Amino acid sequence: MNSTAVAATLAFAAGLGGAVQIAVQGRLGDRVGSLEALATAAVVGGVIALTALLIVRRSLGGLGDAVGGPKWQLLGGAMGAFIVLAITVAGPRIGVVATTAFLIAAQFALAAVIDRYGWFGVDQVPFSWPRVLGIGLLVVGAALTLRR
Repeated sequence: MNSTAVAATLAFAAGLGGAVQIAVQGRLGDRVGSLEALATAAVVGGVIALTALLIVRRSLGGLGDAVGGPKWQLLGGAMGAFIVLAITVAGPRIGVVATTAFLIAAQFALAAVIDRYGWFGVDQVPFSWPRVLGIGLLVVGAALTLRR
C-alpha cells in the first residue's frame, strides 16, 4: 500500500472514529459534565499517546523539541481540546449527524482559506468556483441536518 493509500485510509478511519467520539463524548458529558468529559478524554488520549511514543521511539525526548519550537505549532493541541469540548456539548443537543456536518463544513471553509493564503506553512492552493460551490453546498447541507 503506498503512502497516499495509507493516508487516505487513516483519514477515513479518523472520520469513523470522529462519529463515535461525538456520540460517546456527548453521553459522557451528560453523565459527568462537559469539562469533566473533556478532561477525561484528554487524560485517556494523553496516556495512549505517551505509551505509543515510548513504545515506538523509546523516549519522551521529542516532547521537549515540540514544546521548544514555535508556539503557534502547539495550536493543534489547543484546537483538539476545543473540538472535543464542542462536540461534547453539541452532540446531545443537535445530534451526531448535525454536529459532524457543521464541524466538517466549518473545517472545509477554514481549510480553503488556509490553503489560499498558505497559512501555517502549507502550500498555497487558489480558490476556484467548484471549491467555493462545494463549501457552500456543505454549509447548506449542514443547515439541513438540523431538521429532524
